[in-house]
Amino acid sequence: MDIRSKLKGLFLEEFFEDRGVFIISDASTHEKQSQTNDIFSDKWTKYSKEDWENQERLFEFQRQWYLKLYDFSSEIELKNYLEQQSVVIDAGCGLGYKSKWFADLSPKTLVIGMDYSDAAFVAAEKYRHTSNLTFVYGDIADTKIKDDAISFISCDQVIHHTEDPQKTMVELARILQKGKELAVYVYAKKALPRELLDEHFREFTKDISKKDMWEMSEQLTELGKRLSELDVSINVPSIPLLGISGGEMDIQRFIYWNFLKCFWNEELGMETSISTNFDWFAPSNAQRYSNEEFIEMVRNAGLMERDFHSEEACHSGRFSKRLS
Repeated sequence: MDIRSKLKGLFLEEFFEDRGVFIISDASTHEKQSQTNDIFSDKWTKYSKEDWENQERLFEFQRQWYLKLYDFSSEIELKNYLEQQSVVIDAGCGLGYKSKWFADLSPKTLVIGMDYSDAAFVAAEKYRHTSNLTFVYGDIADTKIKDDAISFISCDQVIHHTEDPQKTMVELARILQKGKELAVYVYAKKALPRELLDEHFREFTKDISKKDMWEMSEQLTELGKRLSELDVSINVPSIPLLGISGGEMDIQRFIYWNFLKCFWNEELGMETSISTNFDWFAPSNAQRYSNEEFIEMVRNAGLMERDFHSEEACHSGRFSKRLS
């Protein structure tokens, strides 16, 4: 597959290649976006150096969750779906493990992993032998791709980290072929006390050093671990005005959902749990949405609901571009 020639047919502007990555964007001029990109460069570069066993556990967890989030009953159904697509973009690909997954499932499909952080270089090196897969350093909010050029876009756990998620959604819809689908995920709004803490913290997160952010993430992970080890459940009264749902709940999850993200997952391990807490608190751009706000954003981009999924952590779905 002559990837360079195929890319030239897709992009509106010239690009150059560096370390196996096609460069189409300069660094962001938006302060918050620049900080967010830098944070993810640090996160993914650091995480890529962790032992492979921990990474693979996370990747397998994410692959199975992806099937659930986007209404694929099995990996076989996803494979059959991808084989019908000519060009797929993994928009905000991070370390590129989903890009690699897509490429392996459908070897005749061109898969492009696009990211606005140094993760693109890490992914390109790791997966350099996959012939139908390439990586692009670029802004998914300004892709430089021609109208109606892409047959499937996956923007999983990313769009809320862009400067203006609504504009990003419009941009992704612009490059999508009519009748084709965008799979997208956004953070869900949590209980009011948790939202107030998250919003307040992000007002000054850009002024905190990455070293301090990693230390706090480790401390939060240890808190989550200790709360989980208590193995205590409480019967929580419903408090609608604060957005707190009632019912039997583990004490760690009660604090996690309603007051403070202190992620801990024994199966995924300490380093992945630390990285997950860092991922939440470190970026300046990390919008959250109600169910209604997310659907409005989708419709404002000219997309229609084909599938919709909602849970405490997120809203997601596959949305098709109108034919006219």
